[in-house]
Amino acid sequence: MGETTSQGPSAELMVDLIISLDGYASAEGWPGWWGLEGPEYLAWLEEEGKKDYAFLMGANTYRLMSSMSDEAAAEGSGFSEEEGASLTGLAAVPKVVFSSTLRAPLTWPNSELVAGDAVEAVREMKRTGTRPLSTLGSLSLSRSLLAAGLVDRFRLVVFPVVTGSTGRERIYDGYPDVALEMVDSRTFDCRLQLLEYVPTILDGPPGNR
Repeated sequence: MGETTSQGPSAELMVDLIISLDGYASAEGWPGWWGLEGPEYLAWLEEEGKKDYAFLMGANTYRLMSSMSDEAAAEGSGFSEEEGASLTGLAAVPKVVFSSTLRAPLTWPNSELVAGDAVEAVREMKRTGTRPLSTLGSLSLSRSLLAAGLVDRFRLVVFPVVTGSTGRERIYDGYPDVALEMVDSRTFDCRLQLLEYVPTILDGPPGNR
C-alpha cells in the first residue's frame, strides 16, 4: 500500500512549482515564466501573495530570489511592473531558509535560517504550527519533503512550452513513485494550466502488489 502524505491536524505543506510541459523549471535564454505570463495568471499570483504562507527554501533559492528582489526594488531594474511587484513583495513575507553554508543574520527581511536537518525541522513546524507552509523553488528540498511524506498538496502551473534543448533543472529526477489525486484545476489566459493534487507515496508500481 502507498503512504498518503497528510499527517493529520497540522500546518498544511504545499509544494508549489512552475514547469514546462517536459518537466523543466527554467530554460537557458528564455525570460521568466517563459514569457507567457498573462493578466489572469498575474492577478492570481497577487491574490496568492496575500495568503498567510511561510515560504520554505534552500540556500541556492535564497541567494537567487533575495538578489532578484533587491534588483527589482532598484530603479531601472529591467523587470516588468508585474515581475517587480511579485519579487519585491517577497521581502515582507516570512521565509525559512535551510542551509549549512549561509550565516545568520540573513539580509533579506523576514528570513529565518535553519542549519539542521530540513525534513525534521519541517516535520516539527507542521506538528506545532498553524501557518500554512509552501516551498519556493528549491527542487531538492521539495523532493526530500515529498519523499518523507510531509507534503499535503502538490501544485503545478504548466507552461505550454517544450524546452528539450535549453531546459534547465529537471524537476522529477530522483522522485519516488507518487499517485496523485486531483483536487483542483484551472486555466489561466487560455494557455497556462494549474493542477493541484493530494500526493500519495507508492511502495512500487500498483500492478506489482
